[in-house]
Amino acid sequence: MTEPAGTAPVMGTVHHLDDHRPTTPDTPTEPVVSLVKDPSTDAPPPVRRVSRVVRTAHMVRRAATHERTRSAGRFTVRHGMYVVGGGRIVARRAWEGRTAARYERMLRVAEAAGNLDLATEWEERGQRFRAARHQRRMDLLSAPVKAAKGAAAGLGITAGGLLLLGIVLAVANENFADLATPTLALIELVRWIVLIITVVWGPLVTIGPWLALLALWGVGQHQQAAPQWVLPARAADVGAPITPSVVVTALRDLGIAPLRQAVKEMGDAGAAMLGPIRIAGCGVEVDVTLPSGVATDEVQKRRRKLAENLARHEHEVFITIPQAARTVRLWIADSGALDEPIGPSPLMTDTTLTADYTKGEAPWGQDLRGDAALISLYQRHMLITGLSNQGKTAALRALALWLALDPRVEFRIADLKGVGDWGMFDGLATTLIQGPTDDHVIEATEMLEDLVDEMERRIQAPPGTVFTPLIGIVDEAQVAFMCPVVDSEKRPYGGSKATSRYFMAARKIHNQGRAVDVLLYQGTQDPTDQNLPKLVREGAHTRASLALGTESQARMALGDKAVDGGAAPNLLRPGLDKGTVVVASDGIKIPAGQAALTVRTHYISTDDAAEIAERAKALRDGVTTLHAVDRGEERDPLMDVMTVLGDASRVLTTDVLKRLTALSEDTYGTWSHLDLKRVLDGTGAEPYKSDGRMVIARERLFRHLANRPADGSASAAE
Repeated sequence: MTEPAGTAPVMGTVHHLDDHRPTTPDTPTEPVVSLVKDPSTDAPPPVRRVSRVVRTAHMVRRAATHERTRSAGRFTVRHGMYVVGGGRIVARRAWEGRTAARYERMLRVAEAAGNLDLATEWEERGQRFRAARHQRRMDLLSAPVKAAKGAAAGLGITAGGLLLLGIVLAVANENFADLATPTLALIELVRWIVLIITVVWGPLVTIGPWLALLALWGVGQHQQAAPQWVLPARAADVGAPITPSVVVTALRDLGIAPLRQAVKEMGDAGAAMLGPIRIAGCGVEVDVTLPSGVATDEVQKRRRKLAENLARHEHEVFITIPQAARTVRLWIADSGALDEPIGPSPLMTDTTLTADYTKGEAPWGQDLRGDAALISLYQRHMLITGLSNQGKTAALRALALWLALDPRVEFRIADLKGVGDWGMFDGLATTLIQGPTDDHVIEATEMLEDLVDEMERRIQAPPGTVFTPLIGIVDEAQVAFMCPVVDSEKRPYGGSKATSRYFMAARKIHNQGRAVDVLLYQGTQDPTDQNLPKLVREGAHTRASLALGTESQARMALGDKAVDGGAAPNLLRPGLDKGTVVVASDGIKIPAGQAALTVRTHYISTDDAAEIAERAKALRDGVTTLHAVDRGEERDPLMDVMTVLGDASRVLTTDVLKRLTALSEDTYGTWSHLDLKRVLDGTGAEPYKSDGRMVIARERLFRHLANRPADGSASAAE
């Protein structure tokens, strides 16, 4: 519907025309349709009023979570816990002072550390403490009687002394009344003491508990005896610069009483002890002259505490002993610097690199200062050891790969692990034995014995003869030393006795091999006297060790001199310091005054090692590699002796040797009477004198062979 012109718009509800008809209850009503918008709908929604309780709760929550409130709360809890913690500390100290708890605790710590000597010492201290405590308790039983007697004697002596003094005063003053003057003076003194105590006692009782709480608070605050979350935030000082004051403070707080006292008494606060702090690679170095009464080993034994005082980890601080007396040299790494990897080996980055066994030096890695660590291998036997899976094979193989770049060097290698770590030397080494079984140990032993034969041939050569270098390498040598197998002559392949074939071959090479360039390199795990005999490990000119478990193992690996001089492969971190070796050798440049050098070796993977080996093969005319030692014809010495005896009842030992040589010159051509006696020892057919001459009885040997087990012969072993 259209509104007439000039008519004002109707505000409100407009109804349909039919809505004006009268309605009855029976007349249905139609819905009302709004054609004009109600202006009330444009109004903002009503604001709901927040109750006062909710507003108060919000205000309380904001106030409770405000930083100032939280700081005040932490402050209150912190200082309250200082009192509680101080009380706990004082109570523990009192308890340990009255009981043997301290000795028991230190005994448990020593036992957990495996230090039996220290555990025994603490046990003895505990027993002495208990005995002294028992004696004190026994003395308490007789203490009342002794106290009564002492009090009576003291009272009598005091009364007599006062009377004597009164007599002296009476005579001097000619006044009988002065006889009681000393006694009255003592009574007056007692009265004043009681008066003073009466006056002071009230305030003392009032402030005494507060003084006790203050003392407990001081103990707790000094020990920071509060939860970590309430302690004040401190700026991290890890990696802070090393300054003279930092070094002196760290030394002062080592717990060495003479050192601490000396620092306090020095007018310059200990600065006179320090030499100049020098930049040394990825850290700094400083020499510390210790005061009289402080030994260098006392500082060495506190390496961990010194590192923590310097805000460093233990592996980032090294303590060595220079030549100057009473001096320790500290090398302190930049925080985290030793955890960064070093660069690749020059053997990988320089494909034109060659080696010179006589005059060259192998690029093995970097020292802790970041300088290149070069090592000479010329006429030096080598031993490298460490825990399993610490990079021993890779470190030893890196040196062999450098030597392979000198075409004059011949290799004979026995890998008694046998997992392919030395497989790239197939075509480089003239002998390559790979495997962990007893048969492989036998072949490795015979390889060493061939080296001995070659060494003896060279020694007997005319003077002036020039020999090419011959390097024998045995990886996992502990497998050979622990081998229980014996040969047909009952000589063991393993072991550390003079009858051990491997042991004796290694000793012979160590004794004379370097003079004719026949060298032995050995790698072994977890050195002990059983799997690495003392005479063998001390025959190596270059001794290197990766991470080890104990100081005793470190001494086996490097020797007492190196460990006493600060070498500590037992402090390297297994896994984290993989490939890091501590080297004691005159073939590597070691700073003056140090007995060993710590080297972070370059890691050369197996694939990269194969690539370097291919370059080494290209420098040679071609090498045929034997994978087993040619043992020649297997013979049974006892059966051969029985054969040459023939039908004679007894034969002279000289004739037996001649007949054996005729039977097999290769096997028996070098035999002597001692060799023959050694074979027959324990058989019951040993040589004996007949008519003044040594003979062998056929019947005795026949009886032994008839009773010998089938597996005791060489033929049976086949």
